Amino acid sequence: MASSSRSWRYNVFPSFHGPDVRVTFMSHLKKQFQHNGIIAFNDEGIERSKLIGTELIRAIRESRISIVVLSKNYGSSSSCLNELVEIFKCQESAGQIVMTVFYKVDPCHVRKQMGEFGKTFKETCEGKTETQVHKWIHALTHVANIAGEHSVNWFVLVFYP
Repeated sequence: MASSSRSWRYNVFPSFHGPDVRVTFMSHLKKQFQHNGIIAFNDEGIERSKLIGTELIRAIRESRISIVVLSKNYGSSSSCLNELVEIFKCQESAGQIVMTVFYKVDPCHVRKQMGEFGKTFKETCEGKTETQVHKWIHALTHVANIAGEHSVNWFVLVFYP
C-alpha cells in the first residue's frame, strides 16, 4: 500500500531503550512533540492486561515515521531489536520513514556490533536462533547506515549557534 494513500494513527513511533534515555532525552523529545502537535506513540499508555509485544507491533505499523534512538544498551533488549526488525519491514512494505539518533554511542559500534554496544548485543544473542540473530544484525547494520543525528554534535549546536 502506498504511504500517500494510507491513514496513520501516529505520526511517530519512538524506539528506544528506556533505562538509557527515557528520563533524559525522550522526556524532552516527547514534550517537543506535544508542543508541535505531533502524535507520538507512548508506551506508557499501553493498557494493563494487553500484550506489550502485540501493542508495539501494531503501533509501529500504524506510524508514519519511526525514530530509532540508539544508545549503548539498545542492543541488550530483545524487545528493542524485535521492534527494529518490524520497523524495517514497515519501511519496505509501507514506505515508513526511519530516522536515527545516536545517543552517546558511536554509529560504527552499532553498524559492526563492537565496543560496549557489541558486548551487550552479543550477550543478548546467547541462546537465540541463528535466524533471529541474523535479522537483528541486518537491522542494526541497516539503521546505522542511515544518516542521523549524533549526540556528540549537540554541544556545538547548543553553545555555538
